[in-house]
Amino acid sequence: MEQDKSCIIRHFSHYCTLTDDEKQLLDSLEESPTDIKSGSLLWEMGAPANEFCTLRSGWAYSYRHLENGDRQILEVFLPGDIIGLREFAFSQRLENVRMITDGVVCHFPHKRMLELFRQSLPLTSVMFAIGSRQQALLTERLVNLARRSARLVNLARRSARQKMAHFLHEMYLRLRQTNDDISGQFRLPLSQEQLADILGLSPVHVSRTFSALSEDGLVFRDRHHVSIPDLEALATEGEFDDCYLTDNVRPLFND
Repeated sequence: MEQDKSCIIRHFSHYCTLTDDEKQLLDSLEESPTDIKSGSLLWEMGAPANEFCTLRSGWAYSYRHLENGDRQILEVFLPGDIIGLREFAFSQRLENVRMITDGVVCHFPHKRMLELFRQSLPLTSVMFAIGSRQQALLTERLVNLARRSARLVNLARRSARQKMAHFLHEMYLRLRQTNDDISGQFRLPLSQEQLADILGLSPVHVSRTFSALSEDGLVFRDRHHVSIPDLEALATEGEFDDCYLTDNVRPLFND
């Protein structure tokens, strides 16, 4: 693979300047690629956790089934992401992971990560920074769900509009990290059911919320394509605090 086309290298380069040797180390994590179809299960909760995978292309998500049978989507993974970092210290998978779109996945064992740690302090630091940001993303997801529960007792909450605006702005910033050319437009290959399971809404409420945001000129959607005319206005609508996504998480080694 040409290194300048590697999503994982572009992802890591967001955090610090990489040497050629470090790029080569990351490139080695994308060896032995496997084509995966949309809807395919990468692993199930409770399965042995002995490897990670990099998402070379395509989108995926992690999820849990609730006691009432509902599905809660926890994370959305984008090209360049490493899936399974939180399970590094566990013997079993903590959640299910499934592909959203067709994609290419590269599996590598936990021991390969230990080799990377031994060979590069900067990459080790970045890996911890990425793990921290994944935790921050999950925290934001839980805040939305907690405020959904708060609705039952009339406590302060984030409205459906705020949830949707916050999520779309977050996805835009994450995609821009490895693609500087999206210019306020991006592909969002999520169904209304999947968006509902991310945001804690019903599919009908998702549709109505998109319509309301469109009527106000904040977001326009054409099937799986989203256009954001005014990013600042969308961020304001979603009460978006980007501290968990911006340069505040840079580790690193650029001084």
